Amino acid sequence: MTKNKEGSFRIIAIVFFVTMLIAFNWEKWDWLRKIIHTILDPTLGGLLNWNLTIGMIIITLILSVITTVLQKYTTNQKELRKIKKLQKELQDKSKENRNDPKKSMEIQKEMMELMPKQMKLGMRTIVYTGIPFVLLFRWFYDFFDILEVSTGAPVRFFGFLSWFWFYLIFTMVFSSILKKKFDVV
Repeated sequence: MTKNKEGSFRIIAIVFFVTMLIAFNWEKWDWLRKIIHTILDPTLGGLLNWNLTIGMIIITLILSVITTVLQKYTTNQKELRKIKKLQKELQDKSKENRNDPKKSMEIQKEMMELMPKQMKLGMRTIVYTGIPFVLLFRWFYDFFDILEVSTGAPVRFFGFLSWFWFYLIFTMVFSSILKKKFDVV
């Protein structure tokens, strides 16, 4: 296994800390807001102003492709596949031994030991996406807040979905399709 695809909780913790710092100081750090708005207002904002629903679908699809490609190439897919296979075998064993509490507990312990390794490997992508996604979500919040104020009504997709739920649902759909297409664990 290559060292650079193993992941590190330390790096992930640093990225998490920086993302929280940005998220909580967004309103105070006007310089950062101006930079992000200067970049995203004419690009993503232009796409959303052209057609809100289609623009949001395009943005979500592009972000899903980027995230899926990053997951494929920044994580150790072989090791993740091994872990998933082992987890499946342990689940099957657990079902077979559900009447034996002692054996069942041993199997559960084995499964729990795999979780930190799987998390460490699987979360590697956050190192590359954490900060950009926080900046993007803060921009989305500003964009849709301004749009709501200017129209005088809440922005809803399909009449009932906020931008966040729209993004979340479409990301799950696109990601599941793309993961199969790109063979990503």
